[in-house]
Amino acid sequence: MTHPRTPGRSPATVALATVLFCSVPFLAGADDRGPRTCVASWYGAPEEMLDGWPTASGEPFDPEAMTAASRDLPFGTRVRVTNAATGDEVMVRINDRGPRDTSRCIDLSRAAFEEIADTDQGLVRVSLETLGGVA
Repeated sequence: MTHPRTPGRSPATVALATVLFCSVPFLAGADDRGPRTCVASWYGAPEEMLDGWPTASGEPFDPEAMTAASRDLPFGTRVRVTNAATGDEVMVRINDRGPRDTSRCIDLSRAAFEEIADTDQGLVRVSLETLGGVA
């Protein structure tokens, strides 16, 4: 069986590729030095067909959950994400790896992004503050 986003590739192949992609070292700035400012994106649009697909942590992706993908923060890390322009904030838990575009620091689930900005924006400048371990 193949996944609709990866024609011709089995779920096992996709899972292996995900593990390899996610085996990145923790990046500078992902520690206790305080908030960092960067650009956030979102994922989980209905046409992406990700709902229920395994995240890099192994849990099923839920576009309605307050979760996010990060290249450098450990799974289970709680993060306060604040829209730099409006001050709106959301608390998320890291359960996936990404975003692939290195100009962005975090990929929020659709529901989490909607808490701080309109999804039509696509991207928003945010401040990230790590709050510790598993939520």
